[in-house]
Amino acid sequence: MSELVLCTGNQGKVAELRALLPATLELRDLHQVGLPSDLPESGTTLEANALQKARYAHERCGLPCIADDTGLEVDALNGAPGVYSARYAGAARDPKANMDLLLAHLVGKGRAARFRTVIALIDADGEHTFEGVVSGSITEVPRGDGGFGYDPVFVPEGGSHTFAEMDKDAKNGISHRRRAVDALVAYLAARVR
Repeated sequence: MSELVLCTGNQGKVAELRALLPATLELRDLHQVGLPSDLPESGTTLEANALQKARYAHERCGLPCIADDTGLEVDALNGAPGVYSARYAGAARDPKANMDLLLAHLVGKGRAARFRTVIALIDADGEHTFEGVVSGSITEVPRGDGGFGYDPVFVPEGGSHTFAEMDKDAKNGISHRRRAVDALVAYLAARVR
C-alpha cells in the first residue's frame, strides 16, 4: 500500500495524522478524491463511526481509506461525551461551547477522563480497527492555545500541562491518536514482510 485517503474534514486531525503516519505513504484528503468533508457519522460507538466514514469513502473512491473517531470519556459522566464529543453542546460542533458545557457538568464531580481514538482501515484486504487511549483528567478552566477540541481542558496522566499547552511534537508523542496510529503502522509493516 503506497497511498491512503484520510477520511476527515477536521484539519486538526489531518495535520496530526500527516505528522504521525510514515512519510512513505502518499496521503490524500477527501477533497483530493472528490468527496465532501463531512462524511456520514451516525453510529453509537467510536468504532461504528470510524468504519462508517471509511466505508463511505472506500466505496466511492476505491482507494485504501482510514477514518478515525475520537471521544473524550469522563468517568463522572458515565463516559460522556464519548461518541458525541464533537457535538456535545449541539449540532454546531462549537469547541468552546462543548468545553463550557463539559466544565459546567463537572462542577463538584470527579475529573478522571480518557481520550480514546479508533482508526478504521478499509482496503482490498478488508476492514480493520485500531485503538489508542490516553488517561488523564479535566482541568477546572481551559489552558493553552494549541491543539483543538477538548485539548485545553485535558491533562494526560503523569503530566501537568494540558494538550493545548504542549507543543505539537510533545502532544503527538503521547496522544491517543498516536497510539492508534502506531497500532495501524505496526499492522501495515507486518503485512509487507
